[in-house]
Amino acid sequence: MTGHDGRASVGIVSDVVLQRHRLQAAATKFGLEVCFSGDPQRLMGYPEFPEAALWLVTLEDEADHPALFDYLLESTGVSVLFGLDQAPASGSPDYFRWERRLLGKLEKQLGELEQLDSRASLEALEIQAPESPVSTELPQWLPPATPGSVAEEVWVLCASLGGPAAVKAFLDSLPPGLPVGFIYAQHIDDNFAEVLTRVLGRHAHYKLRRAEENYRVKNGDVVLMPVEHEWKFDNTGELTEQGTPWPGPYGPSIDQVLLNTADHYGARCHAILFSGMGNDGVIAAPLLKAYGSQIWVQESASCGNSSMPDSIAATGCASFCGTPEQLAQELINTIEKSCLLKSRQKRGST
Repeated sequence: MTGHDGRASVGIVSDVVLQRHRLQAAATKFGLEVCFSGDPQRLMGYPEFPEAALWLVTLEDEADHPALFDYLLESTGVSVLFGLDQAPASGSPDYFRWERRLLGKLEKQLGELEQLDSRASLEALEIQAPESPVSTELPQWLPPATPGSVAEEVWVLCASLGGPAAVKAFLDSLPPGLPVGFIYAQHIDDNFAEVLTRVLGRHAHYKLRRAEENYRVKNGDVVLMPVEHEWKFDNTGELTEQGTPWPGPYGPSIDQVLLNTADHYGARCHAILFSGMGNDGVIAAPLLKAYGSQIWVQESASCGNSSMPDSIAATGCASFCGTPEQLAQELINTIEKSCLLKSRQKRGST
């Protein structure tokens, strides 16, 4: 069964109020509509049985509700998932792992849930002019990067649904010559990668390129991680394809891209989480923060779907939140401050 907006609908039954709330929040994050959420007595007292594509049932003690199971089986022909794990404390690593396990169970019953940007939505971005004038000059105290020079600092741009529009606005707002390289992890249909590459470079000074074997990220690059297979960096910083699928339900796995990039760059690897469904990135974010990396998120109101950046914010790892344009300006400011600090330290050591 689907809701009025075409999303699959689920019913939630639990005699634990907190569990109901967390199941409902997770189902909504995964793009599902919740047609019912209540305790067994409320469901059995309903004048008309709610129509759902799947029922989620978790009880503190199943013996307290002996009539519920027969009632469900008599009232619906759809699948019923009994005995779901109790949700841990919200925002904890265990909670995000619980969400991932729940997503796996939901997709086993309902099929793939993540919504992706369509070809039409991507092509619409190509003819869309930037909303604000693109910066054309570097800050006064920031020397431009040497063309073709290997990037010492890398920022991983992570996104899912609504991400291409946000990342485009971000890149469009950057001046040329910043001494930084980008890795771009975008959940997208692999058939649309060519369109994405063309669209995001339309107005920006930073052009997308697909990851290539033995390639080292240069200043000014935006290296798009392929969907099908996992990629890592070797000990010299060269990209290398693993020949195996990304772990997890979606490719590229944002968690794994972050971890693989941080394995080589350490504290010189940072991340910005843009619009997207689900919670990909929440496992890696605390580990990057422990490296000393910066984790930023797109603010909710400017997202096509804010689940992913909101999940990162819930970990407490995010140090800055803003629109794509504000994120771009903060990056310029951050790089300028870093260069000024290095310049002062160099003068002080001579």
